[in-house]
Parts: sequence; C-alpha cells; structure tokens
Amino acid sequence: MTVVKSILVFILAGLCEIGGGYLVWQWMKEGKPLWYGLVGSIILAAYGVVATFQPAGFGRIYATYGGFFIVMALLWAWKVDGFRPDRYDIIGALIALVGVCIIYYAPRN
Repeated sequence: MTVVKSILVFILAGLCEIGGGYLVWQWMKEGKPLWYGLVGSIILAAYGVVATFQPAGFGRIYATYGGFFIVMALLWAWKVDGFRPDRYDIIGALIALVGVCIIYYAPRN
C-alpha cells in the first residue's frame, strides 16, 4: 500500500470516528433528534471497518491513527465548532503526527 493511500485511509477513518461521534454528541448533549444518534452510531461502526483497510497489525495502526485523530479533531473543532487552536495545540498536534508517522512509515527489516 502506498503512503498516500494509507494516509487517505487514516483520514477516512478519522472522518468516520469524529463525524459519527459528533452526531452522537449532538443527539445526547444538544437535544438533536434520535436519528442523529442512530446515523452517528452507524458511522462509528464504519470507522472500525475502515481501519481494517490498513495492512499493518492492529496495535501499530491504532497507535498511528491516534496522531491523525489529534490533528483531525482540532481541525474539526476549528471548522465546525468555531474553536480556535492556539500555537500549543498546533505544536502538540504536529509532534504527535510526526511521532506516529515514524512508528508507521519507518522502514523495517
């Protein structure tokens, strides 16, 4: 699997987890209709399936996904909720992303 393809899978998984979680949050915390929670739950289940499209083992994939999730959660909060990340949010997210890319993409024997 190419690096670009695997990054796209991580991004798709992130969208499923964050988007699904957001819909459940809206239903539970913001009083949105039940269908928000149902659709959100289906999307969250899709996240579990999407993650299996990566070729590595479970532990390495989920560790790596964590860094992508951090970046994507901050971007989602910024664009959807109006949260404005500060420089420490950005620095921390970049450190996490670099770290997980080393974990996942470093050449191994």
